[in-house]
Amino acid sequence: MDLKDHISIDALPKHVAIIMDGNGRWAKQKGKLRAFGHEKGTKSVKQSVETCAELGIENLTLYAFSTENWNRPKLEVQTLMKLLVLSLKKEINTLQDNKIKLNAIGCLSLLPKKVHKELLDVIESTKHNTRMTLTLALSYGSREEIASAVKEISIKVKNNIISPENIDESIINEHLYTQNLPDVDLLIRTSGEQRISNFLLWQIAYAELYFTNVLWPDFTKQHLYEAIIEYQKRERRFGKTSEQLI
Repeated sequence: MDLKDHISIDALPKHVAIIMDGNGRWAKQKGKLRAFGHEKGTKSVKQSVETCAELGIENLTLYAFSTENWNRPKLEVQTLMKLLVLSLKKEINTLQDNKIKLNAIGCLSLLPKKVHKELLDVIESTKHNTRMTLTLALSYGSREEIASAVKEISIKVKNNIISPENIDESIINEHLYTQNLPDVDLLIRTSGEQRISNFLLWQIAYAELYFTNVLWPDFTKQHLYEAIIEYQKRERRFGKTSEQLI
């Protein structure tokens, strides 16, 4: 029996986020350059996106490039940016055929002009798609996102647009990059590392965390099924007791 048959369609996570880790180590194990691992990792991206759309998951967010990743070797950064442009051009038809809307969060202004333009073009051309929203976290860091939100809110308080007494979770949400997305239900990290790495710190407050030793280039739809099955086994209490949920 296919693992897919063990998934309850009525209990799917509405928002899945993935920290795609292990490309470099995968390449090193093969005696290849890190760039080879990043290239192979794009196949796992494509398969994960298509699988989520097929299942009916409404939102998928992928940690593609962090603010800290700018500190990596120049050649690796250039390779990642080149892969991003090529992938966007190559997968535009896949996004359209599957009615997937592309979204992006992060300090996008820091991206190379060519990358930024290609990204905005695909976002514009898919904006009316409604089957699933695919969000790429690019030049993204959660602490920077929160700091930026605090600055924006502070300016509005100073200009009497927002009253300090009215600042609550919803106000903060409205000033985050993810303002149009629901909180994360399931966070997956590959490669065996068990940390969040400055990813969606506010949005994963009650997310179920799933860690797998599988390196990202080896991550298949079956591995994604396993993560969702594990998610559906867990009791999500949101601070309540088990008895209150019954």
